[in-house]
Amino acid sequence: MRLQYDFGQMPILLTVPALAVLLVVFGIPTVLLFLTSLNAPAVSVANYQAFFGQPANVHVLFQTIEISAVATIACLIVGYPTAYLIVVASKRLRMVLLVLVLIPYLTSFLARTYAWLVILGDNGLINNLLLHFGLISNPLQLIFNRMAVYIGIVHIMLPMMILPLVSVMMGIDKSLISAARSMGARPYTAFWRVFFPLSLPGVRSGSLLVFVICLGFYITPAALGGLGDAMLSTFIAAQVSSGFDMADIATSAFILLAVAGVVLFMLGIDLSGTQGRLVQQAQKSWMAWLPSFSKLKSYLGGFPALYRAKRWTTQLYQAGGDGHLLKIIGTVFVVLVLAYLLFPEIVVIIMSFSAGSYLEFPPSSLSLQWYSSFFGDPSWYGAAWTSIQIGSAVTVLSTIVGTLAAYGLSRATPWMRGSLTMVIITPITIPVIVVGVATYLGLVNLRLTGTQTGIVLAHSVGSTAYVVVIVSATLANFDRRLEQAAHSMRAGPFQTFMRVTLPLIRPGIIAGAVFAFLNSFDEVVITSLVSGYSVYTLPLKMWENIRNEIDPTVAAVASLLTLLPVLWLIALYVTGWRLRPQHTLPVHTD
Repeated sequence: MRLQYDFGQMPILLTVPALAVLLVVFGIPTVLLFLTSLNAPAVSVANYQAFFGQPANVHVLFQTIEISAVATIACLIVGYPTAYLIVVASKRLRMVLLVLVLIPYLTSFLARTYAWLVILGDNGLINNLLLHFGLISNPLQLIFNRMAVYIGIVHIMLPMMILPLVSVMMGIDKSLISAARSMGARPYTAFWRVFFPLSLPGVRSGSLLVFVICLGFYITPAALGGLGDAMLSTFIAAQVSSGFDMADIATSAFILLAVAGVVLFMLGIDLSGTQGRLVQQAQKSWMAWLPSFSKLKSYLGGFPALYRAKRWTTQLYQAGGDGHLLKIIGTVFVVLVLAYLLFPEIVVIIMSFSAGSYLEFPPSSLSLQWYSSFFGDPSWYGAAWTSIQIGSAVTVLSTIVGTLAAYGLSRATPWMRGSLTMVIITPITIPVIVVGVATYLGLVNLRLTGTQTGIVLAHSVGSTAYVVVIVSATLANFDRRLEQAAHSMRAGPFQTFMRVTLPLIRPGIIAGAVFAFLNSFDEVVITSLVSGYSVYTLPLKMWENIRNEIDPTVAAVASLLTLLPVLWLIALYVTGWRLRPQHTLPVHTD
């Protein structure tokens, strides 16, 4: 009873399990890794000088930044209009479009990378079609180059740009646009002067997320790029697999982390929703540099003012003449984006039913031979069962400690909540290769490398962060007066949580558990470092197969992984609907 009382009075203690796992597996090893890069206890920057003293290292570093920046800009150029068109669509169509964006987002990135291998390869879909129609005589080199890397990375990261943009755009008050139009602003002007500045938080969040994740990309550049397209994460992985000089590895990892830190510092992470005011302040400070143009602008703007007012009154209740054309253009654009996101997976699913000895599109005949190969090969279904076991353990651990942490953070002071939240979600806001190296060092100290327990702990670091984010979002909309009513009826903190809070936030917990499982089931970079290839998960088996022999069985595995998020979305929809509590604490409000 005393412990229950303490937790009720100090809910921040509920974050202790999550922070303990984070510190032991990731936090303390990261500090040790940094000290190793400085040659502690004899602190020096010799390792960093050696890194920058080699032109090849500097080239790889700048190449990593270049690839990440170009991919981020491409995602923003494509993602912003896509998000805008999704938001302005009807409610039912909007939900359909969001589901179609979520499906590739939840699909294994290994499966999506493999899809581009079979599309862009020498015997892939594009080359076969061009050869079939006689447009080329020899296969084009569409793979193992920079363009293939961009195609694969943008395909994987585009949903991560669209979803934050949609989230922010949905919260913009549309009456502000109407107010701008009522004062004579044209649609183009109203968009750029009102809507776009208010959507900048989504632009910043999406760009930051995409760029930082791209910095740690390892699998996609290695699979689709050539020798001249290596990124720093590939360089670090090569160091791990070859000499394993911990000082060099730590130095490379922290240089990559420093790049991510600089970007985070420049763009910032504002959790208070004050981005709009910052944008307005920036605009005012920029205009302050042009005082001499203010009077000229007022004089020039006065002449057409009367004309604009008359034109607006005549067009106020008329449909725009080019509205139909813009609607067609927008529809075609969204269809092309969704085709880019979904078509590779569809191609792999169709090719997985090929009856030949190799993959072809369209298949000359249909067969289930590659699915039989998967379920009949112990190395394949054994790896899948290992992934399911590890994913299930990660889900249980992450959901429990993540939910407790989210509940404790929701009751903490704003400053403490913000600080601890940033600490907990750090593993998903920095390059994954850095997380992998740090967790490897942590598991070496615990003597858990090459074990399923070690992989579970390594995966739980990131999965817990996802659970905390999702459950915290659910708790943000929770009415705490229900708990106060339960306390007034002499219910203790634990009883109140189990009988009142838990039933109401259960859909969020289930969603967090789903994301925790998917994060673990699809993980390959961290797993390859901490398992030592002594524990084979399904992603590791797929990655080894893709690199070495391109067994068509991978197409069947990729197809199954593509269908997996569809099943998860159906499960989330059903549980979110059916698990709504019909009867909770009877509270009457006026």
